Amino acid sequence: MASNGQPRYTISQYLLHRLKEIGIHHLFGVPGDYVLDFLDEVLASPLQWVGTCNELNAGYAADGYARMNGAGAAVVTYGVGGLSILNAVAGAYAERVPLIVISGAPPAHRRDTGAMVHHLIADYYVQLEIFKKVTVDAAIITRADSAPEEIDRVIMNAVIHKLPVYIELPVDMARVACRPPLPMSRTLHQTSDKDSLDECVEDVVRLLNAAANPVVLAGVELLRFGLGTAALHLVETLEIPFSTMLSSKCVLPEMHPQFIGIYQGSWSREVVRRQIESSDCLLSLGVWMTDLDTGLFSMNFDNRRVIDIGDGDVRIGSHYYHGVQLGDFIRALSRKAKARTYVMSHPHEARPPRETFIPQSGRTLSATRLYECVNSFLDDHMVLLAEPGDAFCAAPEFHIEEAENFIVQAYYSSIGFCTPAALGVAMARPKKRPVVLTGDGAFQMTVQEISTLIRHNSAAVIIVINNDGYLIERILHEDGLYNDIQMWNYAALPEAFGGGNKVIGIRANTEDELAQAFATAVAAKDKLILIEARLPNRDCSEGLSRLGAAFRQSHQKK
Repeated sequence: MASNGQPRYTISQYLLHRLKEIGIHHLFGVPGDYVLDFLDEVLASPLQWVGTCNELNAGYAADGYARMNGAGAAVVTYGVGGLSILNAVAGAYAERVPLIVISGAPPAHRRDTGAMVHHLIADYYVQLEIFKKVTVDAAIITRADSAPEEIDRVIMNAVIHKLPVYIELPVDMARVACRPPLPMSRTLHQTSDKDSLDECVEDVVRLLNAAANPVVLAGVELLRFGLGTAALHLVETLEIPFSTMLSSKCVLPEMHPQFIGIYQGSWSREVVRRQIESSDCLLSLGVWMTDLDTGLFSMNFDNRRVIDIGDGDVRIGSHYYHGVQLGDFIRALSRKAKARTYVMSHPHEARPPRETFIPQSGRTLSATRLYECVNSFLDDHMVLLAEPGDAFCAAPEFHIEEAENFIVQAYYSSIGFCTPAALGVAMARPKKRPVVLTGDGAFQMTVQEISTLIRHNSAAVIIVINNDGYLIERILHEDGLYNDIQMWNYAALPEAFGGGNKVIGIRANTEDELAQAFATAVAAKDKLILIEARLPNRDCSEGLSRLGAAFRQSHQKK
């Protein structure tokens, strides 16, 4: 107790209190001497420590956790730990994921003397300056009187902007006393300029009412800002068809009668491409026109007919409305727009149904048949994480219903992301089963986190697409020795990581072996299952073939 009768808080306890208050219950990371005092406080707190095999994996795990939970956090030591996690933070920044990085640091009093302590790079502010480039806010905690305000500001910015932040905690500040937490502000979102919002909604209502074939294109910002339910209410109120993209797959239910399909520019199914691109009023909600979401920028829109809402602005043709937040816009439009006829609200052609996979005994496994089998295996109790590469090229046509049941890093596209991200998913959603679809090259980058999944009794399913090297690079460019990797005995890895009777490793060379592997996964719901699916070298999905052809053609034009 403090002398005034209030509970005594250290700076570490204050920070942990705020993390719990925004819904974080797990911390991922790696210990180091500059952060050990803070970790002692973590172990004494209600938050659970999840130690990872390295800092990069801690960042990926916290990213996966944040996508499911609304925010995530990782803890590292200074220099060697801080710079190791940097790539994960950059990915979270690119993809708008609220990842909170807490880095231990050398003692604050050493800064004045400039002492050359271990893990230092050049000076005591280099790491902070680096993280400022890939975060929305960053701070070093050096004073007890200002620590609460700085911690609150940084954490609130992560939650409001859906972007990563950085908090540097010198080792000699971790146990310093500070004031107890005051009630946290309930304003956890940006607000719109009312006049701009009202005017823009009136214009949009007029354009929608005059349109013959309006369509909604639902983008990734709906996922990041938790606006899927509001967007679904809007499309059902308006009675107009909708499409999603690779990065926003499942943000709206794909079994919905108004769903057209996934749009990826010229890579889309023709009926989807035609309905989107011929629309005389395309309502684009939180869409990012990235290369992979648009089929290498092969979209063909008449911008005069596009209403683009996102990142605080609305563009209607060449006219801009500033200070309009996506959620406010969706809710205001839902109140003011009028519904269309039932006939006009539906796709031009129904989406192909999910087919049951029937294996041909003894038939060598192919990429096409592998993905058909995966699609047949998935259910509503699984979360699919599709690795950048052939996996996320095949994933658009998978039948997945719930928004949180599909995770893809479609913009930053860092291979190796999915295996450690599955650890975050397992912690955030213990009643769901992570399913990782990864290539062998990506898997080798972050494979260590299988051991952490085992340690925390996760019944994840890891599907390793073994096609002997970096397949996507082989398809995008003339092949070279740089695409070769060492062949591992992937099916033996769970046992090598100490899994014992908690794991099963299976190698599948044929269709019936793959079907039996998935049957084993269904039966052994409490075990981690690793399925090594062996494919012929260069065999890939139709999506990757299309990407390779488009990529080579675009480079030839240069």
